Amino acid sequence: MTETRPKLLVVEDDAGLQAQLKWAYEDFDVVVAGDRNSALTLLRSEMPSVVTLDLGLPPDPDGTTEGFAILDAIMALKPDTKVIVASGHGARESALQAIARGAYDFYQKPIDIDALGLIVRRALQLHRLEEENRRLAARVEKDEKVLGRLLTAAPEMIRVGRTIERVANTNVSVMLLGASGTGKELLARGLHEASARAKRAFVAINCAAIPENLLESELFGHEKGAFTGAVKTTPGKIEQAAGGTLFLDEVGDIPLQLQVKLLRFLQERVIERVGSRESIPVDTRIVCATHQDLEAMIAEGRFREDLFYRLAEIVVRIPGLAERPGDATLLAKAFLHRYAREMNPAVRGFATDALAAIDAWHWPGNVRELENRVKRAVIMADEKLVGAADLDLAQPDEQVINALNLKAAREQADRKVIRHALARSEGNISSTAKMLGISRPTLYDLLKQYDLQN
Repeated sequence: MTETRPKLLVVEDDAGLQAQLKWAYEDFDVVVAGDRNSALTLLRSEMPSVVTLDLGLPPDPDGTTEGFAILDAIMALKPDTKVIVASGHGARESALQAIARGAYDFYQKPIDIDALGLIVRRALQLHRLEEENRRLAARVEKDEKVLGRLLTAAPEMIRVGRTIERVANTNVSVMLLGASGTGKELLARGLHEASARAKRAFVAINCAAIPENLLESELFGHEKGAFTGAVKTTPGKIEQAAGGTLFLDEVGDIPLQLQVKLLRFLQERVIERVGSRESIPVDTRIVCATHQDLEAMIAEGRFREDLFYRLAEIVVRIPGLAERPGDATLLAKAFLHRYAREMNPAVRGFATDALAAIDAWHWPGNVRELENRVKRAVIMADEKLVGAADLDLAQPDEQVINALNLKAAREQADRKVIRHALARSEGNISSTAKMLGISRPTLYDLLKQYDLQN
């Protein structure tokens, strides 16, 4: 079966240059347009991954208005397309404007076919990576109950979701361990919804947010007159979760005296409200979470070991966002689209420096921090593309930005791949070209370009 060649749309009104570009990209399925109408028609029918766009097109061949109009239309119709803009008109100003409007890269005329070819192939590589991320996320959302609540392409996080799905229909107690902001409550809700208890209540309580003298009443309830202010009998969270799931967030903050009462409930499945001696049987499943080191707390005498083993029949460790390569960008784009739709429709995406800053940041506040930064940036952004400054992140070093899409990084990556392919094929040009997925003439051009010929 022949592999389908990637689509490349060339928008250029010079017939000679059209033919030259079509010949140069023989490893692509190239379609050519000379004006706005034909370009947008081909965009809709051919769905190209990459577009090369000359800004100087009729009826404004000596300006840039028509080219920018096409760029805007492409970004509105198919924003994932990688558009490489070429122009000789006011190069620096045109480049800045093109990138701000969503172009992948800019190339100044006169065109060097080899150099432009490298940019085109790197754009295709990025498009394929983004497409694969979207496929992974869509498959997860479609096929999995728990994983459908997660937006991730990280194997570490997918394993977490699958573990929770396996234990969802059991009655074992589950402990979620992870730093603040990693999504512990989201996973707890996913577990509940994937279980046989899904039609009953999911009740959550943050044990760290309630004063110690009130926590017992919140968990176990109280009788009328049990203490000052107890004007009526009130069921606690455990009773409210009868038949369903009780989520104890920050369980490490439960005081020792109350740990004893919680342990008794887990052993006997009965409770006593504050101010009462009546035993009330309650069937509820316990899911708990903490960011603390409970084993260290046990060693220090601050957490009961017997309670730990009752709560931690299954332990699930949730990785921080920094341990999930690629997820920060994936999540940031999802948050941006959500909040742009709700609060600032003019915002279309992230600028290059923002994506580099997101990748470089260590995210101590995890997903919660990322969501807050993106939400604030969308609200405050003045441009169509959110920048690093809008996210209140440090402007990344030029080297970091270059590593994403500039010529030096592309050349370095291409040299490395070509050298490896040549080594594997023992210098055989046909085998190397096949391995790289390019034609022999293209490989010869690259070898000459990078001075890799023997």
